[in-house]
Amino acid sequence: MALLRVKFTKSKRNKLAQILWILNWVSVVMGLVLISLGIFLKIEIRKRSELMASQGLDSVPNMLIAVGAIACGINFLGGKICHDCSDNNRFTRWRLVMLPYIICTFFFTFCIFVGALLCYTMRSSLEESLYLGLKQAMSFYKDTDTPGWCFMKKTMDELHFEFHCCGNNGFRDWFEIQWINARYLDLNSKDVQDRLKSNVDGKYLLDGIPFSCCNYNSPRPCIQRQLTNYSAHYNYDHLTKEINHWTTGCKQALLDYYTQIMQSIGLSVLIIWLFEMSVLTGVRYLQTAMENVFLQGDPEGESEGWLLENDFVEKTKTNFNIVKSLHKVNQISTIPEMEDPNMDVKTAVYGPDNIPLQTLPTAS
Repeated sequence: MALLRVKFTKSKRNKLAQILWILNWVSVVMGLVLISLGIFLKIEIRKRSELMASQGLDSVPNMLIAVGAIACGINFLGGKICHDCSDNNRFTRWRLVMLPYIICTFFFTFCIFVGALLCYTMRSSLEESLYLGLKQAMSFYKDTDTPGWCFMKKTMDELHFEFHCCGNNGFRDWFEIQWINARYLDLNSKDVQDRLKSNVDGKYLLDGIPFSCCNYNSPRPCIQRQLTNYSAHYNYDHLTKEINHWTTGCKQALLDYYTQIMQSIGLSVLIIWLFEMSVLTGVRYLQTAMENVFLQGDPEGESEGWLLENDFVEKTKTNFNIVKSLHKVNQISTIPEMEDPNMDVKTAVYGPDNIPLQTLPTAS
């Protein structure tokens, strides 16, 4: 007895084949959507790749693009198969192909589901990549005359303006690095000399931030230097809500931005996966119904379709029981030989179904 059986008349089989033909073409469009989502995510990652450490972030968009391309091909073939299944004569040439096609499509839809999960689990690797990338970018902020890194100041300033953020985890990150180029420092100034000598690395550190960190919505002019010195500025408290620079770290701002994108993409991919599973279910019913028509030899008669044959379930259970029995046999066969001085007969060890597995000699 098969599982989830459904009876089909000839007209129902034809309608199912026509509906699946249309749904397979819709699935081709879904494949194009997957490709578009993968390309969009790839572009968004590449736009700020200089702010990210190499953590293999391209694997998710590459997978979406590959799965989308396969979806277009496999659903195009599925549409052709379902269209021909409306005619019994044309079904015969696809009869041996349909079951392998269904099995391949099942594993393909599983890949779509994995792609959706990766969109939700990408956050941790993205967070680490952003932290390391921003830390490196900030260290090269001052190197405007160094080939290969001269663009980093502009990149960080644009990031501050666009995402209303400052630093890596916050604006205090700028206190720990020298972000002013040495060519713009007056090395004859006592204050500059004292700051250079105040740390082991000889860096010019100060409690200041770049101008791009300033909040342009603040009612007072931007305060960039001596941010933690209350007495340096009139009516100023850097801990109040009226602080005049962005307080959110750029890592968190970018992480929230990319998380929102990936969650939207993940939801879209999950919906596509559910749609593909429904199409695959319909194709399985069509395949079993048409197979029974072929076996009955009556193209006009009724036939049954199902998702899973009961024989498959029974065989699975039987194989599982055999494996369990073999495991027990292996455990019993490892028992060392024993002698029982009170018995004159041989001691036997029995396995499943009272079958003697091993006869152990006793003392004479």
